Amino acid sequence: MTEIFWRLVPFFIAATLSYVGVMLFRRWAEQRMLDIPNERSSHTRPTPRGGGLLIVLVTFAGLWLAVVLFDLRDLLLEISAFTVGAALIAWISWLDDLRPVANRVRFGAHAIGALLILIFVGFWRVLDVPLLPSFTLGWLGLPITFLWLAGLTNAYNFMDGIDGLAGGQAVVAGLGWFALGLIVDVPLLTLMGALIAGSSLGFLGHNWPPARIFMGDVGSAFLGFTLAAVAVFGAVEDPRLAAAGVLVVWPFVFDTTFTILRRLQRRENIFAAHRSHLYQRLVIAGWSHRSVTLLYLGWAVLSVIIALLWMSAVPGSASAASIVPLLSAALLWRTVVVTERTVGQRNAV
Repeated sequence: MTEIFWRLVPFFIAATLSYVGVMLFRRWAEQRMLDIPNERSSHTRPTPRGGGLLIVLVTFAGLWLAVVLFDLRDLLLEISAFTVGAALIAWISWLDDLRPVANRVRFGAHAIGALLILIFVGFWRVLDVPLLPSFTLGWLGLPITFLWLAGLTNAYNFMDGIDGLAGGQAVVAGLGWFALGLIVDVPLLTLMGALIAGSSLGFLGHNWPPARIFMGDVGSAFLGFTLAAVAVFGAVEDPRLAAAGVLVVWPFVFDTTFTILRRLQRRENIFAAHRSHLYQRLVIAGWSHRSVTLLYLGWAVLSVIIALLWMSAVPGSASAASIVPLLSAALLWRTVVVTERTVGQRNAV
């Protein structure tokens, strides 16, 4: 227990620094970076944005302080590659928060960040999925890992649409990676998990419904890329951590994937702005931001618990890891359908 406490110290420090930093940043942003509501917005009053910058700064500061204090020279190249890629994505996203940046510029930054991870950290060569035998990907792992890195970077951005959702998911996922790092005894995973969870919790203190500040693209893109990169770092040590990395962000992965496939089926432009995500449909149907966020956080906690049980080889956990995520996704979709149908019937009366 003593060792776990000391490994949690970065979490508490990051949470404190992030909370205070966002408080000070909010005063500046209220005069310079207001998010004005439009027809696609889920908020109704001007709110400062860009608070995710503190998540970026606190995470980087904690990571590089650990490199110096704990002499992580054997991982210096990998951590440097991650830092450059994540910093580039955060910088372009910060510019996008200030004024619109062309999609090709944003996607180019995401691609460069993903390539840096592939070159200097590695890629998924073997996949170990619950209830299935391990299979070797070979060079096919390169495009799959690239898609994972770039895809989650964008998915996280898409899912940052209501108060507390992206920050809350990052807290749960970060704590999940902290615990996974303890299970496989990889200190870098516990450190990054603690920093992600702590910095996101400090921000969440200002973003919990009703939000006083928004994360902005600078925070959501950074978190998506970072959580995707941690899964690559982890899978280098244990192939099971690729699937575990998907589970810890499963609500965001499912919602985004399902929404994109449904829009493709309808022959809609998937790059055009929309309000088709399942969480958005619930808000449109009358759910409060707080209720939807709590629903997704409960879903995220369940997914993380399943990942931890599977990684700990608890009997029956492999079946749960295969069935429960799909079952919970089906229940969410059913909830959206029933809610929208009920609202439609009520409006028709």
